[in-house]
Amino acid sequence: MAARLVGAIVLKPGREKSLAHRHPWIFSGAIDRVEGAPGPGDTVSVRAHDGAFLALAAYSPSSQIRARVWTFADEAIDAAWFHRRVAAAVAARHGMLDARHDACRLVHAESDGLPGVIADRYADTIVVQLLSAGAEAWRDAIVDALVTTTGATTVMERSDAEVRQLEGLAPASGVLRGALDGPVAIREGGLAFLVDVERGQKTGFYLDQRDSRHTVRGLSDGRDVLNGFCYTGGFTLAALAGGARAVDSIDSSADALALARRNLAANPALPAGAARWHEADVFTELRRLRNENRRYDFAILDPPKFAPTAAHAARAARAYKDINLLALKLLVPGGLLATFSCSGGVSAELFRKIVAGAAVDAKLDATVVGRFAASADHPVALAFPEGEYLKGLLVRRS
Repeated sequence: MAARLVGAIVLKPGREKSLAHRHPWIFSGAIDRVEGAPGPGDTVSVRAHDGAFLALAAYSPSSQIRARVWTFADEAIDAAWFHRRVAAAVAARHGMLDARHDACRLVHAESDGLPGVIADRYADTIVVQLLSAGAEAWRDAIVDALVTTTGATTVMERSDAEVRQLEGLAPASGVLRGALDGPVAIREGGLAFLVDVERGQKTGFYLDQRDSRHTVRGLSDGRDVLNGFCYTGGFTLAALAGGARAVDSIDSSADALALARRNLAANPALPAGAARWHEADVFTELRRLRNENRRYDFAILDPPKFAPTAAHAARAARAYKDINLLALKLLVPGGLLATFSCSGGVSAELFRKIVAGAAVDAKLDATVVGRFAASADHPVALAFPEGEYLKGLLVRRS
């Protein structure tokens, strides 16, 4: 089925510049007029003020991002088009799936030319998020393409992110293809994990931290490790696999910690006695550890999103500074801190300044000895810097 063009959006004079640079978003303030009566998710032609064709996009009347570009070419937007886009994204991840790894992101929204579409593979299960009006309108074509190109037996929808509200869409969650029977078993770096794709954070597992977990594994030998915001134990298991002497892991979610314990048990070669789990507010627990004069060789902080947009950056900066100050004080001289931010509203440079300020307030010297980013299955289109949300620093305390 092909999309019938039901209208067009005509831009104000000079507002086509971002599209000329192939940025896929068209904000409401850039639009001079809407021709026809397009509804949510309908495909519209995008034209410059002089009438020149610019792109085909999905219309979203409820969002400040009024349209998201499908293509800059004049071509049919239909099920076959989505199959080609999905197939290209899946093919690009071929080298990331092997005997030691059977989970990765297959589709990364705008950076794969599919705005609003997230698809993560966990063994034979795919978890999909449809987060824009356009993605919602083409849900069947997208899911069919994912099944056809991967051979997956189960597709779970987790379109329960708050961003759907901005698109005028209600949350949606449930099994779309096949069946689920509890957490899905995967392997990463040869380690076994169980992923709660029905109720877990994001799509169930922080796939974007795959490279970071590999780095942590290589740095943990013989160290006492602190893992704040441990979730289901990804960094904990990586540290233990790397030879950590002991790992203290903190999270406020009892369910996450229960699954973390199951993950550890699924890896009998790891020293279970070296892991200690703490159900607590991380801020409070870090202060308690400080007051008890506890010390660690290596601390890891991977908190949830504190600033979804730049409007929340000031409040987020205070939270990031607080936890990093506490973690730095818990380190022995020469100790390492791996600290992360997944907040789109906090730039890499602002995050560096926050951590630097934490070191100043802690009255100690520290050096950046490495940087972290999302793994290669989370690409960032050069024309879409907004896709680069995850940033991290590896800091050595002097």
